[in-house]
Amino acid sequence: MNQCPDCSNGMDSRVSRRGFVQTVGAVAAASSIIPRIGLGEDAVKPAPETLVKKLYDSLTPMQKEEVCFAWDHADDRGLLRMHVSNNWQINGDHKIASNFFTADQKDMIEAIFWGLYAPDWHDRIKKQLKDDADGYGKEQSIAIFGQPGTNQFEFVMTGRHLTIRCDGDSVDHVAFGGPIFYGHAASSFNEEVGHPGNVFWYQAQKANALYKMLDGKQRAQALVEQAPHESKVHFGGPDGRPQGIIISELSSDQKEYAQKVLDALVEPYRKADQADVRKCLNTAGGLDLCRLAFYKSGDLGNDGEWDNWRLEGPSFVWHYRGTPHVHVWVNIADDPNVKISAKG
Repeated sequence: MNQCPDCSNGMDSRVSRRGFVQTVGAVAAASSIIPRIGLGEDAVKPAPETLVKKLYDSLTPMQKEEVCFAWDHADDRGLLRMHVSNNWQINGDHKIASNFFTADQKDMIEAIFWGLYAPDWHDRIKKQLKDDADGYGKEQSIAIFGQPGTNQFEFVMTGRHLTIRCDGDSVDHVAFGGPIFYGHAASSFNEEVGHPGNVFWYQAQKANALYKMLDGKQRAQALVEQAPHESKVHFGGPDGRPQGIIISELSSDQKEYAQKVLDALVEPYRKADQADVRKCLNTAGGLDLCRLAFYKSGDLGNDGEWDNWRLEGPSFVWHYRGTPHVHVWVNIADDPNVKISAKG
């Protein structure tokens, strides 16, 4: 694979631009790209939503025709802004690194992307992108729906092992602006037992630690024979009913650890999205109404460390597929009637 530009030694002149975006707080006053309004959660960097508006305003009519869509635009994938898949391009004709975008627009797109993640996760996300897609920009594309700057817009970036959104709370009742996807094939397409180098495997280790806290009867409730298809993340259970053990029936120490599992799942994302996840979950009854299922199928190495598992509530699905490498599908709302389009 080519070296990831974000991890290079600075020989590429574009790196200085990207370094500028990542440290924009120190130089914002000197840049016409980054406004000193709409500050992000660190009170220095602009919020991604502010930059989506700035990006949109910078696009030429021709560019808008190619990457901007009506709020309710649909195609053969359904409502496009609500589609999610493990490996897809929302606009494959114009990758981020292509000449379709100006250098300043690329900077803004990159700043939007990194602004959606917790700062201490940036290096891990860079590793995932390098392992899976030759780094940032080369194999990702974007689309903008609606009118940025109003109460109805959404920015979506997709690629291999990636669907991420920025919506400024435009999508009612939904966390992340809609379903998201993340994954990682760190060592090979078929990862070895233990998923060496996988930046997301620690989430499964957290969940498995909770499984080990369960007694025999609880394990029998939590352990399910066959995992559902990974893209079945609509609300109401993969087969019309939830699977696994309900959190409300756990002991106090087990419930406390279940909160730690949830913490590990939301940790990679910015604080605003973490808060939206918890708000949606609490509105729909909280973690107590969720079920945790571990699947016997796909147990790499037959070691009883469950690679495939799922945390699910009335309008909450976090489906973790660890075989043959990590795929994670996320669909969260405060209303189970929200519809998505998912394809694996």
